[in-house]
Amino acid sequence: MTWLKKVLLPALLGLVLHAGAHGAQAQLYQVPGQAPAASKDEVQIYMDRESELRGIVSIPDRKLSVLVQPEGREWREWRTSTLRIVAAVLILGMIAAVLIFYLFKGTIRIEAGRSGRMIPRFNGLERFAHWSTATSFLVLAISGLVVTFGRPLLIPLMGHDAFTATAIVTTWLHNFFSVPFVVGLLLMIVLWIRDNIPEKSDIAWIKAGGGFLGKGPGGHPEAGRFNAGQKGVFWMVVLGGLAMAITGYLMMLPFYVTDISGQQIVHVIHGLGAAVMIAGIVAHIYIGTLGMEGAFDAMGRGEVDENWAVEHHSGWYQTMRKRLGLRTPPRRHEIGEIDHHPAGAD
Repeated sequence: MTWLKKVLLPALLGLVLHAGAHGAQAQLYQVPGQAPAASKDEVQIYMDRESELRGIVSIPDRKLSVLVQPEGREWREWRTSTLRIVAAVLILGMIAAVLIFYLFKGTIRIEAGRSGRMIPRFNGLERFAHWSTATSFLVLAISGLVVTFGRPLLIPLMGHDAFTATAIVTTWLHNFFSVPFVVGLLLMIVLWIRDNIPEKSDIAWIKAGGGFLGKGPGGHPEAGRFNAGQKGVFWMVVLGGLAMAITGYLMMLPFYVTDISGQQIVHVIHGLGAAVMIAGIVAHIYIGTLGMEGAFDAMGRGEVDENWAVEHHSGWYQTMRKRLGLRTPPRRHEIGEIDHHPAGAD
């Protein structure tokens, strides 16, 4: 009896397990096609080929039947190599471009000097929409860059444990701030889409380089409330932001809409779109701060100097001049002399 327990029963148990494993292997088949039995060697052959290998599962989650997917290797190569190269070229290239432009051109000054008379540009709701979207985007951009470049750049600096904690926090921040980003984006569409419809005057603005590359007849090209450059940023943010939101939520809720191949495509769109948007926003931040005198006042204070409005948005200025009942022309102001028109008049 002791011999039976120690020798025969383990032998029978091993035989049953081996038969079960062999039976499981026999369920493997290549898709599309028939369902031939597949040995361990044949499985390795499938893995070396450019063909998908599936097994048979009895549960509703069909994606778990995928054992080998060659596209997955291509996606991993893109995610760990190609995306990093493309994103680095776009973002660092844009940073280098604005630095070179600043070194050669400097800050674009108000040619007539500040008039000291301020005109309302954006009301409180518009500024809230802008800053909530901008703040959320910065958090999304930084957290996304940490996830993308963290392994090669941060692990050597902080170690695996610290990077793991950092990655968890940044992923949580990325998901959380997607909500105020989308809310601000939708609010911007409602508030500004009417003023960002392309028109004929935008062509002249583009041909003149927006007044940055040289002065055409009469100084800066005429523009309405938003010039062609600002309209380009608006549509980049709107269309790119919506694409980022859709692909981002598909990644947060994987396989609810797409299969494995679809998820890989979603990752590609999200990664490339984010790199393009970050590069574009770098240029936008530069123009709104160091690049142009008086530009930050628009979103910082909600109002702009009258001479700035004349030079950069002459069409919009004429409309505001009539609306505000301005009778005297803009001028250079004396130090300490400044005139504010009622906020919200726009």
